[in-house]
Amino acid sequence: MPQRAPPRPWSLTAYRAAAGMISPLAGTVLKARARRGKEDPDRLRERLGHPSLARPAGPLVWMHAVSVGESLSLLPVIAALRIERPDLAILVTSGTQASAEILAQRLPAGALHQYAPVDTPAAVRRFMRHWRPDVGLFVESELWPNLILAARDAKTRLGLISARVTDKSARRWAARPAAARAMLASFELILAQEEATERRLSNLGGAVSGRLNLKRLGDPLPCDPEELADLKALLNGRHVVVAASTHPGEEALIADAVATLSPRPLTIIVPRHPELSSDIARDLAGHRFALRSAGEAIEPETEIYLADTLGEMGLFLRLADVAVMGGSFGRGVGGHNPLEPARVGVGVISGPDVANFASIYGEMVDAGGAVIVQDGAGLAKELDETLRDPARLDRLNRAAADFAAQQGDQLAAALALIRPLLPAA
Repeated sequence: MPQRAPPRPWSLTAYRAAAGMISPLAGTVLKARARRGKEDPDRLRERLGHPSLARPAGPLVWMHAVSVGESLSLLPVIAALRIERPDLAILVTSGTQASAEILAQRLPAGALHQYAPVDTPAAVRRFMRHWRPDVGLFVESELWPNLILAARDAKTRLGLISARVTDKSARRWAARPAAARAMLASFELILAQEEATERRLSNLGGAVSGRLNLKRLGDPLPCDPEELADLKALLNGRHVVVAASTHPGEEALIADAVATLSPRPLTIIVPRHPELSSDIARDLAGHRFALRSAGEAIEPETEIYLADTLGEMGLFLRLADVAVMGGSFGRGVGGHNPLEPARVGVGVISGPDVANFASIYGEMVDAGGAVIVQDGAGLAKELDETLRDPARLDRLNRAAADFAAQQGDQLAAALALIRPLLPAA
């Protein structure tokens, strides 16, 4: 059962009042963001709490994730629930265009997507009045006060699952202890990704029930088999290094590292934000590259294939001899999920910043399926030694695949923890 809700502290009352005062400006702000490519112009009303879909009849489970990685981590849970409880409607909300596009491709039948409402009282009220969720599952660290407290007041049973709270976030919440306690008391179920988050949440007053890291779950990313066969034919046996989910500045660092190898492998760059492809292209001046979004083909002299499209990571990882994970070479991003390449049998090389997946990387390095390097020079050395030694490359890839296969029991554990929140069948 949920903790008894403490009185709403003045800080959250003040937050609600301030959000209400700026509420009339929300539409203008969203339109400005849409002009900059930060919002979906055709679905701005969803961000103001106006639904674009009808609510299905019967009980509804609402799952909320901020962006692509968190949304993808929910897919195995959604698929399993659709099989186990076909009587439940499932609504997934997220906050980014990229996540909406991916979910449109991969949500199973019976699961709906809407953009999450902005955290103003009016938008939240409209959202809750229409959808009336029986259960709400928030993933990782999406703690919007008005949304969470409105759901609690509406008797929605709430869970914070696969929770991740950084030291910086914990210090920020610790400066408002009463607000933190009130927020966390709204959740009947809190499942932390790892020990550090469990400790931080407990210190803030949360009742942590156990551990769950949804990013350990998941099927191999999908791909088009005909497109895969066509691209393999173009490669004609060349080694391929896939730079996965890169962030600004990393594309040039990885390309320069690969350029030191002889013979030079093809580098396939799959940027985290493909809309920045023109900036990336400028950074890659001096390298011969082809642009996928422009329909340019891989030629024998192509050095880099810039895969500036969405939803094709599974295709490109299946072409890889080895994957270099982006978000790990500085800038404080914290890395991306090494299990995505591991699930298709591809080993991983990463930069040093893996804070978002520290426990997974630690275990994967110990298992021999991942290697951490410190900089571009270290990356060039590791790539050279790995690609020159077929036995070493095979060990890396086999270890990665074995490690990914060992995570399969996590889904049953996740469902067992979530099941008590669900309405009776």
